[in-house]
Amino acid sequence: MTLGVDPVRYGLLQSIVDEQSYARSINRFREERILLPTFAQLADPTTIPEEIDEALLGIDPNEAHPLNLFRVHWYNAYGSSEKVDVPQHIVLPSELTGVPAKIVLAFGNRFPMITAHKVLAAYSCFVPRVISGQFDPTRHRAIWPSTGNYARGGIAISTLMRSRGVAVLPENMSQERFDWLDKWVMDPSDIVRTPGSESNVKEIYDACNELEKDDSNFIFNQFSEFANHIGHYTVTGRALGHIFETLSTDNPNLRLAAFASASGSAGTLAAGDRLKDDFGSSTIAVEALECPTMLYNGYGEHNIQGIGDKHIPLIHNVMNTDLVAGISDSATDGLNLVFTTPAGKEYLQKEHGVPEEIVDNLRHFGFSSICNTLAAIKAAKQLNLGSDDVIITVATDGSELYESEKEQLLRNQYPNGFDSSDAAEIFETHLLGADTEHIQELDEVGKNRIFNLGYYTWVEQQGVSIEDFDTRRSQEFWNELHKMTPKWDEMISEFNAQTGVMV
Repeated sequence: MTLGVDPVRYGLLQSIVDEQSYARSINRFREERILLPTFAQLADPTTIPEEIDEALLGIDPNEAHPLNLFRVHWYNAYGSSEKVDVPQHIVLPSELTGVPAKIVLAFGNRFPMITAHKVLAAYSCFVPRVISGQFDPTRHRAIWPSTGNYARGGIAISTLMRSRGVAVLPENMSQERFDWLDKWVMDPSDIVRTPGSESNVKEIYDACNELEKDDSNFIFNQFSEFANHIGHYTVTGRALGHIFETLSTDNPNLRLAAFASASGSAGTLAAGDRLKDDFGSSTIAVEALECPTMLYNGYGEHNIQGIGDKHIPLIHNVMNTDLVAGISDSATDGLNLVFTTPAGKEYLQKEHGVPEEIVDNLRHFGFSSICNTLAAIKAAKQLNLGSDDVIITVATDGSELYESEKEQLLRNQYPNGFDSSDAAEIFETHLLGADTEHIQELDEVGKNRIFNLGYYTWVEQQGVSIEDFDTRRSQEFWNELHKMTPKWDEMISEFNAQTGVMV
């Protein structure tokens, strides 16, 4: 397989490169009784061995137990140790969205340990480095640069694989993220707080460049680890396709029109590549309007936690992206209040007839989930979609990660209390008032403009070769990436056989 990039640097090895590290990993995993799931098993959990499923019934999904690696998929039941037949999701009614198109979100807070789907990205990046002998858990620290959930996912995966992990994230992220990290890291020094907030990705890179000077530190940069893209293409893309196919059984006329996702590391956007391959859908990349890098080559600060900005991730398949949308953090902050306060929920039911079951499920929407929803609404209007059209996206995490942000907003902006008139103002402004401003359909010029922006981060700042950078312009490169998991699964199976671990 010829990729055109350095497989060592980008974690794309399909053979063992360090036999001694590999052997030490085998011994560590044998001693700690760690089994690794294949990508095929995470994409289709019905293929997970029955004895593992039975063992998982007695294990808390939030426990630091190695078998919870077999829960790093979209088929977990909420608040339960069991699996579901179809990934849990919500179809938003037009009473809420204001558009006839069906907007569907898969719930990411069903993932174990961190209640967010970034734990999948962390596993996808980590396991190829282990099974190739690149990462040695007996001597390496796993460094996880992130704006929040990926760092937590990395710490969770490191812990389950009995490796030391280090979270690198901006100091102004939500308190809930730091509270979780405090409980999971081996030492308080394993939390590295960088200056700024959501938009300060460069500062994260700077910290990692310093850490990398110590050769015992191994950087898992989600923005340039192509396994992040591959894992979401294989696992998330398949899960979202399954949801659409299930909806289509009741209405064969449905058409998967688009997939929307906030950019962040661009890993989740890979699911759009899979859905385009399987169903011919368009892909919508979403960013904060306060930091409109793709839309307007802009910059700024914002509070849609989970979507870092001011740069184009190396793993973003820009040339396969069809639309770009900008969403304001005032919308996500405000709608979080509407979706989670008694006054807001009552307003939705009484004034707009939103069913109680739908209102109850809105608590599973975090800031980026609301951002994805609004982008889907804007795209439905931009593309003039009808009742047989579906836009699918993800609720990356739930509102439980933003309680501190919610309380701060209530104190600062609603000191006399949040009531139905406040909910009405927010709803009418940001949902009923969602329009086609700040959304752009990309032609070849637009795609190349965004692609070229990545040069300044990756070639000039991070030392990526111009050849590695430019090869990503061709879809042949991405098509080759999408063929990698079968070989990795063979290597995972062989690794498991070498450890001899049985459930």
